[in-house]
Amino acid sequence: MPKRVETTAISAREAEILALVGEHRTNAEIAAQLYISVRTVETHVSSLLRKLDAPDRRALAALAAESAHEERTSQALAGLPAPLNPFIGRAEERRALREAVAAHRLVTAVGPGGVGKTRLALAVAADLAGDHPDGVWFADLVPVTDPAMVGAAVAEALGVGEQQGRGIDDSVTAALADRRALLVLDNCEHLPGGVAPFVERLLARCPAVSVLATSRARLMVPFERVYSVPPLSLGDTSDAVALFADRAAAVGWTVEPGQVDQVADVCRKLDGVALAIELAAARLPALGFDGLVAGLADHLRLLVGGYRADDRHRSVRAVLEWSQALLDEPDLVLLRRVSVFVSPFTAAAATTVAGFEPLEPDQVVEGLARLADQNLLSVAAAAGGTRYRALETIRQYGAEQLAAAGELDAARARQLDWCLAAASELATELAADPSPLIGDWRARFDAVADDLRSTLGWAADDAGRRAGAHSLALTLARLAFTRNLLGESQLRYEQAAALASDPAGAASALRSAASAAACRMLGDDAYRLWRAAADVALDAGDPAAAARDLATAAITSYRKAGTFAQRPAREEQAALLARARELAGDDLAARAAVTLAECDALGYAFFADRERPQPSAAELTALAERAVQLARELGDPVAESAALQALTAAQRRAGDTFAAAATAGRRVALVDAVPVTPAATDELIDALLIATATGIGVGDLPAARRWGRQLRDLPPLAGTGHVATSRLIMADALAGHGTDVIAAAGRFLDGWASAGRPPARGFGPVAASVAMIHRLRGDDTARAEWLAVLDQLGVTTEDSAGYSPAFDAIALLHDDRAGAALDVLDPAEGEPSPWRTGILLHWHVALRAEAAVLAGRDDAADRLAAARPVVGGNPVAGALLDRAAALLDDDHERLLATAAAFAAAGCPYQRARTLILAGAGTAPAGHAVLAELGLTAR
Repeated sequence: MPKRVETTAISAREAEILALVGEHRTNAEIAAQLYISVRTVETHVSSLLRKLDAPDRRALAALAAESAHEERTSQALAGLPAPLNPFIGRAEERRALREAVAAHRLVTAVGPGGVGKTRLALAVAADLAGDHPDGVWFADLVPVTDPAMVGAAVAEALGVGEQQGRGIDDSVTAALADRRALLVLDNCEHLPGGVAPFVERLLARCPAVSVLATSRARLMVPFERVYSVPPLSLGDTSDAVALFADRAAAVGWTVEPGQVDQVADVCRKLDGVALAIELAAARLPALGFDGLVAGLADHLRLLVGGYRADDRHRSVRAVLEWSQALLDEPDLVLLRRVSVFVSPFTAAAATTVAGFEPLEPDQVVEGLARLADQNLLSVAAAAGGTRYRALETIRQYGAEQLAAAGELDAARARQLDWCLAAASELATELAADPSPLIGDWRARFDAVADDLRSTLGWAADDAGRRAGAHSLALTLARLAFTRNLLGESQLRYEQAAALASDPAGAASALRSAASAAACRMLGDDAYRLWRAAADVALDAGDPAAAARDLATAAITSYRKAGTFAQRPAREEQAALLARARELAGDDLAARAAVTLAECDALGYAFFADRERPQPSAAELTALAERAVQLARELGDPVAESAALQALTAAQRRAGDTFAAAATAGRRVALVDAVPVTPAATDELIDALLIATATGIGVGDLPAARRWGRQLRDLPPLAGTGHVATSRLIMADALAGHGTDVIAAAGRFLDGWASAGRPPARGFGPVAASVAMIHRLRGDDTARAEWLAVLDQLGVTTEDSAGYSPAFDAIALLHDDRAGAALDVLDPAEGEPSPWRTGILLHWHVALRAEAAVLAGRDDAADRLAAARPVVGGNPVAGALLDRAAALLDDDHERLLATAAAFAAAGCPYQRARTLILAGAGTAPAGHAVLAELGLTAR
């Protein structure tokens, strides 16, 4: 019988081949996919047969499939919390719920608190892990107090970041759209208005996703299958007795055979409710069976006819009240006061919130230990120290007791103070540390975030706490932005605006909300919020501030046009700008914003309406320089960066590509030094996008790749692989880093697929550059797939005319097809040439000259001479021309010199091409470089 696969016994390459054998691929197919020879595949397969003791290839494929299934199951289970103690009994319930989940896409396990819904759901999810190759995931909704945050809780459980251009709920559904996964939503009962619509959208948009929910009541959504979780079975050999015995053993008490009847009696009195049984078992060491039975019987008698109609609810309440009757007064006080925490808390936090009369602060720590000993609090070690947490049923009971004792207002006041202090401390650390996500800042924010949100929820509704709520909302907005929770940041800024006591504060919060929306690529939201800020400023009697906001709204409508679901009409844009001019007066900031908006309006007119009289390049440049000067006088680097963007565009329009690249680089340096805020981050994203493009245009590939990597690694772009990698892919492709391009291309596709594969013509150069790299790797099938992506992006022939000829020409020259390369680079007579204003102008001109030389055209020398003044100063294009001239003159020494020039310019692919073109003496070295880059020569 073949051995189980042991990963330590086989190499990484053998593991790859084994997986493909499991997919029943032939040796030839495996060789083609892994870019190795068929003989090498045969050698590895023989080794695998020997190592795994498999008699033949069929057995090897079966073993591979089994290993893949086990790996998928292991990966799926990673999304579930590890149980702290064994799951006891419930075989029939487990089977029934498992079958329900397998047959229905939405199953809600309902039952009273403490009946064991969560443990049963986790057990069933683990059972079904192998059937869900994309994972089983668990989201605990206990800490969530705002229905709007359900999607955020699920996203956190999945490890999904918010994608630009969509909210967190849509990001989750996009991430799961084509996945086969099971989502467990635990404790849904307190969020019916949030869970129900979220689940309905999820099921509608994710056809292979199933949901298992636990709740005290059904969700009332379409397709819901309700499973009522019964109490544990009763009797001497029942699940209830087994659970009691196991939990008693955990606290050091062994149930003897002669005590089984007594255990069964206790379990019957507790109606088989799991939580009640666990709490009762934990009392055995202190009370023994006599004390346990006597105390429980007396307390249950006192509760007959209580206000709870459901006996099982009453059983849990009975044990909780009885458990409290065993506590000293200080511990009773502490237990009800710490019920205000929705997340695990530290002793220090408990001391701050609960340590007031009649409880002394120094009694808190010892009290927490005693409550943990009685299983009324769970204890867990964490990076920031020991943390305590009450089970949800106990916490809700404690909250009732807190209100009954008349301490709710005092406890909440102290909790608000604690939240403000904790948020302020985190914010102070942000100011001191420019890299807050390095180290433990992120973990410490996550540890308190749910309590900050919960406290803000009730404080915002308390007129007496409005000032504190405003401060907390504002700070939480800043923290959430740094934590890359951009959607929540926008929400909290808008909440802070609504809570502000003065119009200036409200307008300021709305501006930050607008910038957060811009970072999310939600142009409609950003536009709406800038206009709302202007309205507030006008109401406050600040026309200059209103002018700035209206001008910025207009700028947003021009610059973020691609992020709008419904872009404002041109008449509306013009009216905004006219109103901004009217209100600006002599205010410097207002005049700077209005000037920039005017510059953008002129630039937009050039591209959007060629039939109208067009501004000259000189006019655009002069106006942009005026905007830069005003922003510099203002002393606002973010405003200056925005103005530099206009200047970059004007310089490109004038054909001064080197000036544009220099300006773009200045812009990155300027805004990169600014503290992280929504406005600065929005500027940095745009600055890096433009600087990378202009760097590519002038042949500064090292800078372009550096900026591209910085863009890729920006936290706000973490969930948008297609945006984050777009510029770096293009720079790497032109440099020739084939392996890097293929790896990044996978991330691009994942991000684009997660976003729903929207048409996006701006990503055309990415698809074209990846297609080129596959051509240089000799993979025409993969090249065709990426050309299909180009079509799916909605790219037209006219769109791609500015870049596809250059990419196609590089591939054709690689295949020694110089004549064909020249054909794609030379437009037909009278055909428009959009590339003349594109960033690949220098590459196009230089490649065309070299193609003419290699094709033996009579006018090759003239083409070289004409190209020189166009590309002067571009190190890559200049080296291409130098190489072409050396080839034309048959000057071997000059030809080899260009290899060093390409190396210095950060373009190893063209260096390899030079070595190959130089002849037999250097061609092997050139082929070796290509191999290192992940490319091949035909």
